[in-house]
Amino acid sequence: MTTPTEALSQLGVSIWLDDLSRERIASGGLKQLIDERNVVGVTTNPTIFATALAKGEAYDAQVAELAAAGKTVTEAVFEITTLDVANASDIFRPVYDATAGQDGRVSIEVEPGLAHDAAGTIKQAHELWAKVNKPNVMIKIPATIAGLEAIAAATGAGISVNVTLIFSLERHRAVINAYLTGLEKAKAAGIDLSTIHSVASFFVSRVDTEIDKRLVAIGTDDALSLKSKAGIANARLAYQVYEQAFDSERAKLLLAAGANKQRPLWASTGVKDPSLPDTLYVTELAVGETVNTMPEKTLEATFDHGVITGDNVTGNYDAANITLDALDKLGISYDEVTALLEKEGVEKFIVSWNELLDTVAAALEAALRGSNA
Repeated sequence: MTTPTEALSQLGVSIWLDDLSRERIASGGLKQLIDERNVVGVTTNPTIFATALAKGEAYDAQVAELAAAGKTVTEAVFEITTLDVANASDIFRPVYDATAGQDGRVSIEVEPGLAHDAAGTIKQAHELWAKVNKPNVMIKIPATIAGLEAIAAATGAGISVNVTLIFSLERHRAVINAYLTGLEKAKAAGIDLSTIHSVASFFVSRVDTEIDKRLVAIGTDDALSLKSKAGIANARLAYQVYEQAFDSERAKLLLAAGANKQRPLWASTGVKDPSLPDTLYVTELAVGETVNTMPEKTLEATFDHGVITGDNVTGNYDAANITLDALDKLGISYDEVTALLEKEGVEKFIVSWNELLDTVAAALEAALRGSNA
């Protein structure tokens, strides 16, 4: 009998886990998810690393070594996170080989404080790429205005990029443009385009959280009937943007030269509203040539009771446009919401990054006290 995660995979959806920790790597838990849950990749972010570092003893030995070597907090975070990503990349290497590089991917993010610093982002993207030194790593770069320049530059240097924090259709178009620009640079530099892969991480549940708050404040029947529909409508139209962009003459020329499409990745797919089905952002966005990056809770819910009925995206573009038009008529500004979500997304990752620095600083101090005792 086919499991729901197998059905998703057969439809052309790549399941990536939105979590990583050293304990998960060392225990064999990550390999188990590959074998039993059809997981073919992993994404990380500052929040995930802050959580992993804050619990358990898996990092103690490395922290003690880094403390003894006199590493700064920032240097220690760099060493700790890149080691996890390199080790996870080794676990996923067979998947990477079997899928010609499309999957088996492990993503690591540039420091969120660099979100509006193109030069700093480019520099760190190169540093992370060189340090992890695995062909299946992806460097996560936020889709800010400064990030667009960094995406083109990193792609042009042959670095595979996971573009994160995309909320609007306009920004998604700009992200695809940056990727194509990067491919053109790489081609001009003689880099093998087939070695470069990219995904565009389009956030889903956060859109509903913000818009639903505004719908409840309006309070009319018309407003309440639109609750929890905006995120899916927005993502479906992002897939239409993807289809149109890669059907252009510009993209076709690059694809003919060996380039890969920049697949849409559905991010923020754990439901925030407990009244919603816990697999909503998986089943309703099921369509080929996509990635769905799931927290473990969502992954397990999908495996247990997800109902995969085939492509739920490409036949729903008209309905998606009607939903967004209805929100506009209620006075909810799409541009304002998506700009706010990008700003908040960067701010949240900076908070998590600072928590990560604080956690590692405390661990380094404790290790030094222990060695001096």
